[in-house]
Amino acid sequence: MFNKSFITNLIAALACVLGWLFSINWLLTMALFALSGALTNWIAVHMLFEKIPGLYGSGIIQIKFKEFKAGIKSLIMEQFFTVENFNKFLSEKSGQAHHFDLKPIIADTDMTPAFDSLVATIKQSSFGGMLEMFGGDAALLPLKEPFVEKLKSSVIEITESDQFAEKLKANVSSQQNIEEMMAKVDTLVEQRLEELTPAMVKDIIQQMIKSHLGWLVVWGGVFGGLIGLLAHLLNY
Repeated sequence: MFNKSFITNLIAALACVLGWLFSINWLLTMALFALSGALTNWIAVHMLFEKIPGLYGSGIIQIKFKEFKAGIKSLIMEQFFTVENFNKFLSEKSGQAHHFDLKPIIADTDMTPAFDSLVATIKQSSFGGMLEMFGGDAALLPLKEPFVEKLKSSVIEITESDQFAEKLKANVSSQQNIEEMMAKVDTLVEQRLEELTPAMVKDIIQQMIKSHLGWLVVWGGVFGGLIGLLAHLLNY
């Protein structure tokens, strides 16, 4: 943006000097209008991002950063995280309940408490006395690994069933659960937006439209020059 703006203003300024030195009226008029258009656009762009003392409206992006954050939050919550979108996400295009891939979660889950619960149940049952005769808890340790693997396999199989998906959707998509999820998302978005500062907001917007701002100055010079040429021709 700086290069485009600087080069455009430099060319217009040099043209002004040449038009004045060599008394080329049409060039002088054209260059003055071009410089006026490019320079005023450059100042306007600068004022958009930077606060200039005495110039009302300058630095508007930093001044209005609270409204900017509120706009982002409104867009996220009202356009993305809606009840309708939650329900769409939970259902496939076919209308069937969405099947969540829970394999990674189940694979990383520690099933030791389940095995310990099984051991405790056996010890409390009529087989408890017999278990003590054969070494107590230690006698069941060789069963731990195959038990855990079989349990994980069974849980995965259950979670992949259509019945589980339908029940999960019914519970997750209930009005109360959706409201709770939306409240949590709202809090999370609010917390993340609170981390934004006026300078960060300025940088975000500047990065998004940086290349276009330079062309604003260039075209200001071009159209200013054309208007200047037209004004010169109309004087004849």
